[in-house]
Amino acid sequence: MKRKIFVYTFIFALAFAGSAFAEILSGPGIAVVEVEGGKLQGYIRNGIYTYHGIQYAETEPFMPPVKVKSWDGVKLALNYGTMSPQSIKPEDDMFPVHYYWPLWEGRNYPQSSNCQNLNIWTPALDNAKRPVMVWLHGGGFQAGSSLAEDVYDGGNLSRKGDVVVVSINHRLNVLGFLDLSAYGEAYRYSGNLGIMDIVAALEWVRDNIANFGGDPSNVTLFGQSGGGAKILTLMGTPKAAGLFHKAIVQSGAVELMGITLPKKEASRRVAELTLSELGISSSDVSRLGDLPFEVLNEAGNKAIAEAVKEGHAVFSWSPVADGDFIPEDPVEGGFSEQSENIPMMIGTVLNEWVSVPLVANMAVNQSDNKNFWNESKTNEKLHERYGDKADAIVRAFLKAYPYKKAGDALYVDTRLRTGALKTMNVKAGQSAPVYAYVFTWETPVMGGYAMAYHCSELPFVFNNIALSEKATGGGEKAQALADKMSKAWVDFARTGNPGWEAYTQENGATMLFDDESVLTHHHDDELMRLLTAE
Repeated sequence: MKRKIFVYTFIFALAFAGSAFAEILSGPGIAVVEVEGGKLQGYIRNGIYTYHGIQYAETEPFMPPVKVKSWDGVKLALNYGTMSPQSIKPEDDMFPVHYYWPLWEGRNYPQSSNCQNLNIWTPALDNAKRPVMVWLHGGGFQAGSSLAEDVYDGGNLSRKGDVVVVSINHRLNVLGFLDLSAYGEAYRYSGNLGIMDIVAALEWVRDNIANFGGDPSNVTLFGQSGGGAKILTLMGTPKAAGLFHKAIVQSGAVELMGITLPKKEASRRVAELTLSELGISSSDVSRLGDLPFEVLNEAGNKAIAEAVKEGHAVFSWSPVADGDFIPEDPVEGGFSEQSENIPMMIGTVLNEWVSVPLVANMAVNQSDNKNFWNESKTNEKLHERYGDKADAIVRAFLKAYPYKKAGDALYVDTRLRTGALKTMNVKAGQSAPVYAYVFTWETPVMGGYAMAYHCSELPFVFNNIALSEKATGGGEKAQALADKMSKAWVDFARTGNPGWEAYTQENGATMLFDDESVLTHHHDDELMRLLTAE
């Protein structure tokens, strides 16, 4: 009877893993690989060896990760693993792109603090020593997962670039960043557990990826939004030194979430307020591990809000510059020595969060937006927004982006763009090169109201246009841009050069990705000065 149950479970798991895909190869002995701890079995989908939910560490609540215990037999790696519990709910408006953005096909999986798992896509189990590209998901440090969206699937990128793609789940929010270090040595690193999980995953990659055809001496981190902030943090984390060799930061350079981090005084105050909210004394901190996530999350979020009111520099959940595990701010005082020889690619999308509020009334905005306004209405909107600076801003905008229209000047992101500029200018002072880009392609769907929104470059980077036609509209132009961008990301992972001139403070070299991509120099200096002037 037990044997029958096992067989049925195995068949169901295979069906679930490959239900939407053609050319699935599976069965006894197929896609079995030896890793530290035992054997894993994945499956082959359209020529790509695919593994889901590989456990890279074990944990206890609010404790550092430890190595996985060995197992007997063959462990199945067919289904995605658990994801960290999420601090953001659909009714919140801070990260709407990841959770109720109507153009995306979101996914949800069982949630648990025991979410230390990763996924791998590789062309072959051989000794080819392919470049390894490790994806860190967005959602700040409080939400998201390694496959929260269909476009995170690494199969097409692996196939196109002949690379090994890895994506990681790790602890988030109160589970990964509640700084209990004031309450005993056991909690010394609790404010940085989410980053410790990522370090543990990268150590697992170093020790095992060669068995998947990857080169542990050529690992590139790429991440978007919160994922980019995680990469900046890792560049200043001594325990991460040597675990990756190149870095791609997509829309992820933000103060208090990568460029700078909260200090110990602020993170400890958040913990103190959280315990107070829960009615837990400093001598009874171990009780936290017994509480439901929903209770911890509510208390922690209230504590953050109160700490901000008190004047502490905190922006939601994030790692802490504790002077120990993360010695200092990753970027603010200059990149650390360990990042000296790490090439970086960094960029943003043109509209980022500026266009996101239009989602709130999509039914109207899809037919009443800049693409439908006449010149008179456009000018009215521009002067309403920018006052007597409107004409100068439009001139500077069209100088920076001559293929755009005057109305597009209403929706230029400054926050993430200025963060990226600050970061690349600091990085340019090191020996390894830095490459800059801005993604300006606007989705044509729904009347084009969404423009080049936060996350809109992801289908192109992963070469997953076919998985995101609702967001991109599909078609030859979109696929051509995806071919170009995914190749640039792969080329950078392979050689440290994406195929265009490196950025310096003197040349301002920046690639603009659109239907016709062009390399520019100091293209938006004047525009950014006007938009950010007091």
